[in-house]
Amino acid sequence: MAMAPKRALLIASFVLAAAIVPSALPAKTEAKPCNPAHPCPSPSPSPSPSPPPSGDPVITAAGDIADPLPSAATLATAQLVLLINPTVALTLGDNEYPSGLLADYKSGYASTWGAFLAKTYPAVGNHEYKSSSTAAGYFSYFGNRAPSAYYSYDVGAWHLISLDSNCTKIGGCGASSAEYKWLEADLAAHPATCVLAYWHHPRWSSGSTHGGSTSVSAFWSLLYGAGAEVVLNGHEHNYERFAPQDPSGRLDTSRGMVEFVVGVGGHGLYGFGSPQPNSLVRNSSTFGVLKLTLHPSSYDFEFRPIAGSSFTDKGSTACH
Repeated sequence: MAMAPKRALLIASFVLAAAIVPSALPAKTEAKPCNPAHPCPSPSPSPSPSPPPSGDPVITAAGDIADPLPSAATLATAQLVLLINPTVALTLGDNEYPSGLLADYKSGYASTWGAFLAKTYPAVGNHEYKSSSTAAGYFSYFGNRAPSAYYSYDVGAWHLISLDSNCTKIGGCGASSAEYKWLEADLAAHPATCVLAYWHHPRWSSGSTHGGSTSVSAFWSLLYGAGAEVVLNGHEHNYERFAPQDPSGRLDTSRGMVEFVVGVGGHGLYGFGSPQPNSLVRNSSTFGVLKLTLHPSSYDFEFRPIAGSSFTDKGSTACH
């Protein structure tokens, strides 16, 4: 009997994963999720993933990824990450639909993006909190890959920070919150030349489904003050790149941060409304991942589409 196309593609993904996934990165220390009852500890020296043999480290990123029965698009974005073979793979939240159950993670995410779990540094999305007020399925599945709701680490010369933008679930994101105080201390403890932060809900978006969120404004203020370069988000299921902006959304080519919305990991696509100020590039028809090559004082970016698609976006930018 002929094998069903989706099953054949799924088996092929396991074969490819076994062939090219490198050994696991050093494990991070496990910790309880950050919340008012279990606040994150003070910043400590960050683990440093080893760069690939070719030179400067490469990261990939996308959010809004998997269903319990993986879609062809999710399988294709997983194959794309495997082919890029990054130093680190980031997720930008809503990693497993519809509600982040551990059983669904084990069927949908595990059979696709789980192929490179050992190099994944995730962020949590709003769907992870739909089945549990503590995002239990997310933390159970990722284990020490997600040591807490917000954490940081170093990749080459860069400092990377994963944040939780589900502010109502973790005691807020404002100046008096535990997460804000942790981020403030982490930035002070890691004065890297180049800083990248990522979380689920974008501050700015031209998307017509969710749009931007002012709840993360305090993150932008802290990161901007510390001279951060890049912010990566999901939530809107499309791709959008903004010019460098300050925390008020004004163009700032000297100190502004570049925001990428990359909600195109495989779970459907959303359209756009009116373009927001400083929105440079938008696409709502292509699944894929963002690839960043992290040089000591600059970065190259490239949107990589899944096989059969042609949209791309690329460039290079110096750190502040």
